[in-house]
Amino acid sequence: MKKKLIILSIIAFSLLTGALVFRSPIGAQEIATGRVERKNLTEKLTVSGEVNAEEKASLKFQTSGLLSWVGVKEGDWVKKGQAIASLDQRELKKRLEKELNDYMTVRWDFEQTHEDYKDYKDRYLLTDEMKRILEKAQFGLSNAVIDVELADLAIKYATITTPIAGLVTHIDTPLAGINITPATATFEIVNPDSVYFEARIDELEIGKIREGQTAIITLDSYPEKTFAGEITAIDFAVSTVGGSKVFLTKISLPQNSDRQFRLGMGGDAEIILNEKENVLAIPAEALVRREKNFVWVVDSEGKARRKEVEVGLETDEEIEIVGGLEEGTEIITKGITGLKEGQKIR
Repeated sequence: MKKKLIILSIIAFSLLTGALVFRSPIGAQEIATGRVERKNLTEKLTVSGEVNAEEKASLKFQTSGLLSWVGVKEGDWVKKGQAIASLDQRELKKRLEKELNDYMTVRWDFEQTHEDYKDYKDRYLLTDEMKRILEKAQFGLSNAVIDVELADLAIKYATITTPIAGLVTHIDTPLAGINITPATATFEIVNPDSVYFEARIDELEIGKIREGQTAIITLDSYPEKTFAGEITAIDFAVSTVGGSKVFLTKISLPQNSDRQFRLGMGGDAEIILNEKENVLAIPAEALVRREKNFVWVVDSEGKARRKEVEVGLETDEEIEIVGGLEEGTEIITKGITGLKEGQKIR
């Protein structure tokens, strides 16, 4: 008898459990609900980039030669117009001296030629041949002047001066006494006060970006900090980075007085695209996108009802509702797959 009772109890329990699962309007699917609330929404776009500088210069000699003097080292601060290195100028100065001598010779010949034809010029008796001789003398003098100027320029070009104030960040050949070429002696100068964050905006997103938008920058070097910035410029021409077409966009950084921002630091920028205050909003997962967007609401009898809505600003997590719902309306936020009109959910 006792054994029969146990068996009957097991059967009854199994039937009861089966009935509960069967009667569950949602089967094994978990349902969650929430309320339409008023919130402040912010639409953002997160992009990657790195620290760059407006003022940076890569300086090279125009000719090869013996590097005779290097006046700076990496990490030095230089002033605008300061000389930082020079080539051996002995040969260049001798060449200038020779060109000056050649100029004087040509000058004397020029003056002598004009003296020879002075009487003819005064009496307007110059023939075509005489005119050509005088013009040739003038051309020779002009070329001699140009040769002197070129030799003088070669001496000036033998010394590198910086066009900007800033830090010396790299020197290819830091020691004098080495024969160099323009490709083997580069001096790089960066003004740390001109740094900015260079964001890479995908071509599919560039239509959302405009100058003046604010951004929050996070650098890999300072993961616990954020820096406020503003878009100051957007490239007109597309660039290719890593096989992708992007538009390089400048975002300002705070004053770099302590030089915490260094060239090449990578990070992300969260650009504020749009902001709205005190608007009706629902979780993004609650919206069903069809030809006409809708959500599932819970009526007074605990049943699911389909409700068409008009949406406005959309963020990654929430969506503005501009029509179709009222504040406080209960909606289904989770488990909406497979729901049917009038289905009992509680």
